[in-house]
Amino acid sequence: MKIHRHIEKLPENVRGSVVVLGNFDGFHKGHQKVVGRAGKIARETNRSLSVVVVEPHPRIFFNPALPDFQLTSFRTKARLLEDFGVDHLFVLPFDEKLSQTKAEDFILDMLIKGIGASHIVSGYDYRFGAGRTGDVTMLGQLSERANFGYTMVEKVMEGDHIYSSTNIRESLRSGNVREVADRLGHWWHVEGHVMKGDQRGRTIDFPTANLEMEGYIKPALGVYAVRVSIAGGPAQGHWMGVANVGKRPTFDKNDLTLEVHIFDFDFDIYENLLRVEFVDYIRAEQKFSGLEALKSQIKRDCLTAKEKLADGENARDLISIPRLKDHL
Repeated sequence: MKIHRHIEKLPENVRGSVVVLGNFDGFHKGHQKVVGRAGKIARETNRSLSVVVVEPHPRIFFNPALPDFQLTSFRTKARLLEDFGVDHLFVLPFDEKLSQTKAEDFILDMLIKGIGASHIVSGYDYRFGAGRTGDVTMLGQLSERANFGYTMVEKVMEGDHIYSSTNIRESLRSGNVREVADRLGHWWHVEGHVMKGDQRGRTIDFPTANLEMEGYIKPALGVYAVRVSIAGGPAQGHWMGVANVGKRPTFDKNDLTLEVHIFDFDFDIYENLLRVEFVDYIRAEQKFSGLEALKSQIKRDCLTAKEKLADGENARDLISIPRLKDHL
């Protein structure tokens, strides 16, 4: 997948694609249906498949002090879209100029004239333009006037549940990461580089890889069964482990970190990029009376994590990365 941060003077082989509009935070099953519909149109018309997103998220632009709420970092989102089968990702900078761009100008000037979109696809609730005045009705009208294709995808439901990033965030805040995985259609995960911690884990025989969670929504604080993926180097592969998301009250800390203890692991992975998949919730974070009480609980947590990870309902390939071929 090719990432484009500028739409000026695009090569002709990039223009003319089927373009999907949306933010795609989390890239859940509803998003996959929208991009899948666009991919089907692209394959049937022998065109490339493109996704257009804005960065940063408009909510962050208008309210930078807002607590972290995103399910995926840009890196994670881009990788999920690439794995799905998207050919081009257009990243438009959401700045003062874009925030004041009229809805009609956004479509006609930026997408039709700039990117050369031949067909646009969006979800039923997509809004765009200054003041979010543009909607699917306007897109339909513009498509007739400017002679481009437009497809609107209805809301995607399972029973009485509507797939939405908002609903998934609520589940994550309650610690229900297994339900989150079902609704995403892939394991919810955090990606980050291993940073130097205070190395207390080594002193109690449970060394941890520490990652910041800046930019990510925070799940319920506590202990989780996790899988860890490492790309490159001697530790490359998939590992099992137990993780704590919290502020380490036993040590009177107040900064929130993700600490991961990887089972049967003896590699130096400082500064390596890790992907931590949250598989199941074990318990809430708590303060212990001392190190021995903490060590005893961690041992129990490790046993619980291993049991959960060995459960066939939590098998890694049971919820695999979604692919476009499944929607064609």
